[in-house]
Amino acid sequence: MAQAPDELDELAINTIRTLSIDAIQKANSGHPGTVMDAAPAAYTLWQQFLRYDPKASHWMNRDRFVLSAGHASMLLYSLTHLAGIEAAETSYQEKGGEAVSLADIESFREENSRCPGHPEYGWTTGVESTTGPLGQGVATSVGIAMAGKWLAATYNKPDFELFDFNVYALCGEGCLMEGVGSEAASLAGHLKLSNLCWIFDNNNVTIDGHTDITFTEDVAKRFEAYGWNILHVTNANDLAELAKAYSDFLATEDKPTLIVVHSHIGYGSPGKHDTPSAHGEPLGPDEVRRTKEFLGFDPDRFFVVPDGVRQHFTTHMGQRGADARAKWEALFADYAKKHPDQAKQIELIRDRELPQGWDSDIPEFPPDAKGIATREASGKVLNAIAAKVPWVLGGAADVAGSTKVILDYPDAGEFQPYGELGDYGGHNLRYGIREHAMCALVNGMVLTGLRAYDSCYLIFTDYARGAIRLASLMDLPVLHIWTHDSISLGQDGPTHQPVEQLVSLRAVPGLMVIRPADANETVEAFRLAIPHKSRPVALILTRQAVPTFDRSTFAPASGLAKGAYVLADAPDGKPDVILIGTGSEVSLCVAARDMLAKDKIKARVVSMPCRELFDAQDDAYRESVLPSSITARVTVEEASPIGWDRYAGPKGIVLGMNTFGLSAPLKVVSEHFGFTPERVAAAAKMALGL
Repeated sequence: MAQAPDELDELAINTIRTLSIDAIQKANSGHPGTVMDAAPAAYTLWQQFLRYDPKASHWMNRDRFVLSAGHASMLLYSLTHLAGIEAAETSYQEKGGEAVSLADIESFREENSRCPGHPEYGWTTGVESTTGPLGQGVATSVGIAMAGKWLAATYNKPDFELFDFNVYALCGEGCLMEGVGSEAASLAGHLKLSNLCWIFDNNNVTIDGHTDITFTEDVAKRFEAYGWNILHVTNANDLAELAKAYSDFLATEDKPTLIVVHSHIGYGSPGKHDTPSAHGEPLGPDEVRRTKEFLGFDPDRFFVVPDGVRQHFTTHMGQRGADARAKWEALFADYAKKHPDQAKQIELIRDRELPQGWDSDIPEFPPDAKGIATREASGKVLNAIAAKVPWVLGGAADVAGSTKVILDYPDAGEFQPYGELGDYGGHNLRYGIREHAMCALVNGMVLTGLRAYDSCYLIFTDYARGAIRLASLMDLPVLHIWTHDSISLGQDGPTHQPVEQLVSLRAVPGLMVIRPADANETVEAFRLAIPHKSRPVALILTRQAVPTFDRSTFAPASGLAKGAYVLADAPDGKPDVILIGTGSEVSLCVAARDMLAKDKIKARVVSMPCRELFDAQDDAYRESVLPSSITARVTVEEASPIGWDRYAGPKGIVLGMNTFGLSAPLKVVSEHFGFTPERVAAAAKMALGL
C-alpha cells in the first residue's frame, strides 16, 4: 500500500536523521545534534522550494544552498544522496554516477570518501562552498547573492529573465556570533539583497554549553536593525510553518530574510535532546538504538534508505529542478539568437574563460628613474582589463582611492541598490571597513563565475585570513590586491607597517603571492593572474614610487612568469655575488650592484617576485638563475626573514625585519633599519669574505 505524502515526508526526514547518526557513530566522530533538529527545515526547502536539477548541478540559474553550519555536514551528504545528485566533473571527481553514494556515507570522515568532516567545494558535487569555520558560509552566501543581482542587472532583458536565483544559507548560533557573519549581514542589509535567505537554526546550544552563558542578545532585533526581514518558525518540525516562512521570503522584494527556526538540538534522542553533548560527539550505541526506536526505525539495521524515499525526492525536487532547467535552457537558446554578444559573455563566465583581446589595452610603462608606485601601475592595468572583461568587478575595504582599485572607465558604475548611488549592474563594490567579509564575499562572487577582486592594506589581511585561506582551499581564482606592502609606507608606523604578513601568506598552500619590482612587472603579474581558473593570486604593491627599469638594458619583465629571473647580470655572465630582491628592494639591489662594480666586484641581480612560481620551475632553470657554484648571496626584503635562507644558502646573508617598524619619514625608516644600497653592498662584501 502506497504511503501518503505526509507519511513519506516524515519518513524522508527521519531517513536523513538516521543516516547521519549511523555515519557519525561509525566514524566515532562528528556532530549529530544539528542534523537531527534541522532536518525538517532543510528537507522542506529542498523538496518544496529549491530550484536545483540533480542531473545538472552547475546549471547557472540554480538556487544555491550553503550549509554554513558545516559541522552538520551529514545533513548535506544525506540530502545529496537521497536527492540523487549526479557527480559533475571537477579536479577531484569524475562526471557521472552518484555524487554521494551510500558507501561514501558509510565511510564518513574516512580517506577518499566524498563525505569529509566538513563540506569541501570541488570534492563533493552539491557542495556550493567549503564551510566549517563558522561564519564563512553565511558571508560567502552574501557574495553569491550579490553576483546573482549583478548577473540579473547586466544580462536580463525584457522577456528574458535569465537570472533570478535565490541563495539559502543554513546557520547556527556560532555563525551569528562570528564577526564575519555580522559584517556580511550588515552589508547585505544595506544592499537590500532580496534574493538572500539565512535559516537560523536556533537551538540555543554550542559546544561549551547552552547559549545563556555567552549569547543572550536578541538576534532578530539585531538583524531588524541591519534592515532584514525577520520571520519566525516556532516549531521546527512543522512543515507547513516552515513552508509558509519560505513562501514569505519569496514574496519579499526589498530586503534579505532571516528565518529564525526555534529548534531542539538532538531532536529524537531521548537521552540527549536539548543537551550540549548532542552537539559535538556521537550519540553512542545505546542512544542511537533508542533514537531509532523513537523515529520508528529498526535499531538493529544501519544505513537504511526505505523504499520510496529517493523516488519521493525525484518526484518533487528532481522533477521541479529538471523542468526549471529545461525551461531556462530553451530561454537561453532564444536569448542567444537575439543577444548573441551577451550570450557569449555568459558562456565565458560559466566556463571561466576570457574574451579575445582581453589584454590588448594593457599599458606599457616607459623607463623612469623616479618611477611610479606599483599600486598606481596596478590601477591603470586593472582599468584596462576591466573595460574589456565586463565581469571583472570589485573594490576595497574603505581604501579604494588609496589602493587604486576604483574602476573609472565609462559606465563602470557603482554596485548599490537601485537609486541615486548606483544600481546592481555597477562594477565598483563598496565593502566598507569589513576586511573579513570582503574576502568572503569575493569568494562567493568567484564561485558564481565572476572575476571579483578585493583590496586593502597588506597589514589588514590579518583580519581576513579565514576567507583568504578558504579561497585557496577551494581553488578559486580570486584576485587579491594588497598595498602599502612594507615598512617603507613610513609615518603611519608599526601598527600599519607589515612585517610578518608576507611569510604567513606564502605559507598558505596554493596562494600565489606576487610582489612586483616595478610598473612593468606589475603588468606581467596581471597577465599571469587574470587567466588563472583555479588558483588565487595576491598582488603585493608599494605605496611609494619605485623606479621603472629600462628594459632595453635590463631583462624583460616577462621573466616574472617564472617567479624569479636574472634582471641584471655580470658583464661576462660570471658573477661573484648574487643579490636577490623582491618589490621595492630590487632597486636597492640594482643600486648596490653599481656600487660593487666600482670595487671591481661583479654582481648579478635576481628579481624574485613570486617564490612559489620559482620553486615550481625545473632544476635546470633554477640552477641557471641561482647557480649552486655561487655561494655568495644576499637576499633583501623589508619583511620577516623566515624562508629566505633557502635562497641565500648556507653562506649567504639575509637582510630582513626582525622587529616591528618605526613611525618616521620613509628615508629615515630605511636608514634606521639598514635598507639602503650601501648596506646591501656591504652585505655582499661580507658574503664574499671581504
